[in-house]
This record gives sequence, C-alpha cells and structure tokens, in this order.
Amino acid sequence: MAHRDFKKEDFVKDLSGEYQLEFQEGNIGEGSDLIIERKNENGDYEVVQAEIKRHDQLIFISWSEPFDGRVLFDE
Repeated sequence: MAHRDFKKEDFVKDLSGEYQLEFQEGNIGEGSDLIIERKNENGDYEVVQAEIKRHDQLIFISWSEPFDGRVLFDE
C-alpha cells in the first residue's frame, strides 16, 4: 500500500470545531479504501477511525484534534 504523511500543522479547524485535512482525490487514489494512522510518542503508527468525506474531487479527513500521521491507500 502507498501512503502520504501529514503533520498536525496541516489540519485546519472548521466551523463545527473539528480539525480537517484536505486532499485532492487524485493524490491519494480514487474510490480506494483509505486507512488513517496516527503516530504515537514512540514513533509507531496506530489505526484511528477518523471521519472521511468526499466532495467535488476532494477528500476531507476530520478529527477532534490535530495529529501527525499518514493516510494509507491503494495505488
């Protein structure tokens, strides 16, 4: 599986108080299964069940707080 790393600074707070990441659909696969992993203090990754929405060729990942992590996807 391919992945794309992100940093907590990449998150933007939305009107509802959630933090969101935005990706272009073509950058992380179209219609593929996405897995969101959060990096912990040890540098290991753990799977989280973040909310994922798609709209107009964009993919939004929402979480209650920003974190360092990665998105896993099929190429």
